[in-house]
Amino acid sequence: MPAIKPTCVRDLKSRVNLADVVSRAVTLKKAGGARLKGLCPFHNEKTPSFHVDFDKGFYHCFGCGKSGDAISFVRETEMLNFTEAVEALGKRFNIVIEYEEGSSGPTPEQRSLRQELFDLHDAAAEHFHQALKAKDATGDWMRAYWTEQRKFSPELADEFKLGAAAPDGGGLGAALLRRKYSEAALRQCGLFFVRDDALITPGALKSRFRGRLMIPIRDHQGRVVAFTARQTALTPDDDVAKEAKYVNSPETPIFTKGNLLFNLDRARSSVGEGKPFVLVEGQLDALRCWSVGLKTAIAPQGTSITEGQLALLRRYHAQVECFFDSDSAGQKAALRFLPMALKAGIEARFLTLAGEGKLDPDLLFLERGLAAYDELKRDAMSAMAFACRALLPGPATASAEQKSRAAQAAFEIIAAAESEVTQAGLIAEAAGHLRLSAAAAHKDFQTFLYRQNRQAALRPAPLGAAPQLPGPAGAVAQSPEHHLLLVCLHFEQLGKPLAAAVAHDWIDASLPAGALLNRFLNEFEHDGWLGRDHLDSLLETDAERALVHAILFEAPTFDDPTKVAAEGVERLRARALEPRLRQIELALAEAHLDSSVDAKSLLKQRSELQRQLRAPIRLPAAG
Repeated sequence: MPAIKPTCVRDLKSRVNLADVVSRAVTLKKAGGARLKGLCPFHNEKTPSFHVDFDKGFYHCFGCGKSGDAISFVRETEMLNFTEAVEALGKRFNIVIEYEEGSSGPTPEQRSLRQELFDLHDAAAEHFHQALKAKDATGDWMRAYWTEQRKFSPELADEFKLGAAAPDGGGLGAALLRRKYSEAALRQCGLFFVRDDALITPGALKSRFRGRLMIPIRDHQGRVVAFTARQTALTPDDDVAKEAKYVNSPETPIFTKGNLLFNLDRARSSVGEGKPFVLVEGQLDALRCWSVGLKTAIAPQGTSITEGQLALLRRYHAQVECFFDSDSAGQKAALRFLPMALKAGIEARFLTLAGEGKLDPDLLFLERGLAAYDELKRDAMSAMAFACRALLPGPATASAEQKSRAAQAAFEIIAAAESEVTQAGLIAEAAGHLRLSAAAAHKDFQTFLYRQNRQAALRPAPLGAAPQLPGPAGAVAQSPEHHLLLVCLHFEQLGKPLAAAVAHDWIDASLPAGALLNRFLNEFEHDGWLGRDHLDSLLETDAERALVHAILFEAPTFDDPTKVAAEGVERLRARALEPRLRQIELALAEAHLDSSVDAKSLLKQRSELQRQLRAPIRLPAAG
């Protein structure tokens, strides 16, 4: 693939507002000055520590240490490589991307597979949607199914670009071949059954979806990445999944069903204070909610909720109302969901209707409209109330042993909460629902935690497990290399004097800051430093990029950079020379026992080291 011109990358960074890029994935609020803040998209947190400085064009998380610019944000959140991220930003903000080998850019064969799959799915969604609107047997039948049997409006089908797959496949393969998609994209898009040894022709592309209502699945950025196909009377008998009511696209390079939620791309803009997410079981349930005005409904992709999906939700809002079936399967799903929700820092409530049997959101909202939601909210149960009712339906008549077992099951859920305050509140609530002594419940929970921790301690560590290291604000951040790197980046006029004052072997190049400092000082020494806006060619790893972005993000808090630089050099020098001086002192102490030791040479070396350590570090004042 042709390399992108460095001048084009610099131009893109200067023209793209980082806040516009980040706000597609993170809800941002004003944090003073040119800064915005929100919940970090890279780790679970309850209070915002993710900051964006749109003047400088950098973001930094004070919780996990992630830092970067618009390109690195797109790379990490959308799983793209550097070229793909630049191309995506160029397309998004109408910026022409220029390449070293000419300005025409990659050919269709050279396009990244991921971007090509996004384009292909968008084309497939349009193909299915036009099939739904067509005045033919498939279109007529599917429109009637949608409006007369399912009781949805044609406008909703247009809004979500629902479609139809004809019983014979509808010529999708031929249509995509005419658009010149690559063989790799056609094989890996999940829309066809293709033999490994088959040439890619319209006949070789056997449609996975036939005679089904097609529901596009979008990621949180609104891009079509897959489809859910609903069985209908048009589904042919030779369909390999004929008996399956719903069939999802298989997982592909752009679709992992456990990492996204249906309708999140729309619902995330409607959540807020008093407007939590509403988690329903299926896509048509979510569509029914949307049709009656409940705009925060989301649904998993035919699987149990996952930690990845909850982390995604937590970026936008911390409250979720769960509309699970009230049968035993729904209760089991809720009990699996609760510990993950607590761990992710999500506050969950459960929507129920007193005195009613199995709840079906589709039918309920069809019959009662949005008023049904108000009734559900009035009878909503807290997470612990719902769990205790599922664990012990009749506490009034339960035996002590039954209550104890239910309490142990509740403890397993409660232990997932990271906050001790949250744990204490949940224990007290569980004790009330299970009709237990609150003091006894607290004591039993401590015993539960003790046993759990003891079992974890006795469990052998996995082979090759790495020790836990301090976080970004740990020891590495306090190294003299780090401080001198900060000086070089914020006070570039001190770079050349520092290069003259620092001996190469004083720097610990095993540290990311040390490797960068060594590289930067070499550029200063040989007049190769082009400025901090031209660092891309000097940064070799993601860790180095993150470190530089973190340093550039924070304005220095000291008044005298020359003094700070001198202190950093002194620390480097002392760290390098003092161990050598101690070794010489030890050798001199033992010299009288060993006549072969050259005491005169050792004294000379000691004198030279002491002289070097006493010599003042002199740097010119910073302008």
